[in-house]
Amino acid sequence: MKSLAQLVGKALEALCVLILTAMSILVFVNVVLRYGFNSSISITEEVSRYMFVWLAFLGAVLAFSENQHVSVTVLTDKLSPVGRSLLRLVTDAAMLFCCYLIIDGSWIQFQLNLNNLAPISGLPQGITYLASVIAGSLIGILIVARMFTTIVSLGKGEAQ
Repeated sequence: MKSLAQLVGKALEALCVLILTAMSILVFVNVVLRYGFNSSISITEEVSRYMFVWLAFLGAVLAFSENQHVSVTVLTDKLSPVGRSLLRLVTDAAMLFCCYLIIDGSWIQFQLNLNNLAPISGLPQGITYLASVIAGSLIGILIVARMFTTIVSLGKGEAQ
């Protein structure tokens, strides 16, 4: 199971690198064309915007999977290991509910905006909302796995 998670993490990292590379090239070429030759490729702005949204959401999934988000531990440091695990279950349940809200609202927006096409590229504008559906789903899966691990460790008496 852990090797599958590592494989998915490496695939997400590679996708983020690919998106960032393509986005950088598109923007750089457009800047050179605009200032050097007084012309531009108009589609690059829209495509770069789509890529940036996807990069932000996929980066959030990567940051969550590696526990890189900001955490305030003033209260949790004062708790016992069992209390810390119970508090983690409560906060994970709250985050799982937030993931559900993100997925639900983003899916509705994805469906509503799927037929709205971007003016220059012609890409469906719902694609931007699909990024949050996928990110919310992946983070939700990570939360469920973390909750399962916490429950198993509480059952064995190995509270963290």
